Amino acid sequence: MPDRFDTPRVPVLLGDEPGSFPHSVLAERHPAIIRQVRESFPYGPDRHRALDALLASCTKGVIEPLPADAHDRDRWTAWGAEEYTGRSWFEVPWLWSESYFYRQLLEAVGYFAPGPWQGIDPFRPAKLAELDAPETDEELAALDTLAELPEDERDRALLHGSLWGNRADLGFRLSAGHDETSSDTPPLVADDSETLWSLLPSTGSATVCLIADNAGRELVPDLLLIAHLLSQGRVGRAVLHVKPYPYYVSDATHADVLDALRRLTTARGAAGTYGHTLWSAMTDGRLTVRAHPFSSAPLPYARMPGDLREELAAATLTIVKGDLNYRRLVGDRLWPPTTPFSEVTAHFPGPVAALRTLKSDVITGLDAGTEAALVEGEGPQEWRIGGKHALIQVRR
Repeated sequence: MPDRFDTPRVPVLLGDEPGSFPHSVLAERHPAIIRQVRESFPYGPDRHRALDALLASCTKGVIEPLPADAHDRDRWTAWGAEEYTGRSWFEVPWLWSESYFYRQLLEAVGYFAPGPWQGIDPFRPAKLAELDAPETDEELAALDTLAELPEDERDRALLHGSLWGNRADLGFRLSAGHDETSSDTPPLVADDSETLWSLLPSTGSATVCLIADNAGRELVPDLLLIAHLLSQGRVGRAVLHVKPYPYYVSDATHADVLDALRRLTTARGAAGTYGHTLWSAMTDGRLTVRAHPFSSAPLPYARMPGDLREELAAATLTIVKGDLNYRRLVGDRLWPPTTPFSEVTAHFPGPVAALRTLKSDVITGLDAGTEAALVEGEGPQEWRIGGKHALIQVRR
């Protein structure tokens, strides 16, 4: 499906401008990730050579094709590989080059190839370290205090926990960082939470799809939100969409869901109760986990395939989590910040809500006053990428 906003007036983000955030990701973050992965496991000489070749390709070379026998070569061809192979990583759409980098990184470590490294997540040590961090215990213990709150405040706390990810403690404190920014630049730059809740009445008939973002301490509050929606009767069925393979360092896979679920079920107090709610929901089918191939596609959701479109169209609400998924939802373009969110999500097949902490340039749906205050208070870019601000945007 063509992108109906494919017009020169709204440029696609590239990484070819030195000093820009996309350029820093390609020039600095990706080489650092290769070095991190190299040190995370005792890979042999063949894997080291492949990682070195990928590093050279990223920093000084061009985009290389996948091996002829790659199981997903045809899929990547359909996603644009033939068009971009042989070009600089910095001169193709940033979303595409980022996604392809992670696919090539998995190729380098033998993730898909028969052998001892097949299926070994190169990012798993970091994911588990975060999940097992003392801060996670503190955040889970905070759940015990929520039972004393009115229902609407519990709703807000768990929604904000999911919104802020690994700053979930801010959500549980119900203050979400008001001490970190001025009153002119509030943490929430857009808040359609009332509309979100209006789409989920307590009838138990709703189906919610949640497109997850990161694993570890960011996935836990997503699971807690799902458990809360199920236990409060706001939804009768939930579908959690994750990545089919390790992606963007910390994006959640099915294995990460199981790690987080076990973390919850072994916790004390309310956290353990929520964990067992989720366990039961998975066993009886009220909660299912999906890993559609398009979840790791280098394309906007406007170009999702028909089967995924049909599934999301049937949902009462789809909740899109995180920065990368927001970029895919609205299109990875340098939109004027006041571009209506409803306009750039008109392609989506059903009601959709975005829960996103701002960590990249893309932004839509702001009112002019909020944009002006952010620019005046923090400059033209820092507020977009610093992770200090977040949004809840809904299109019915």
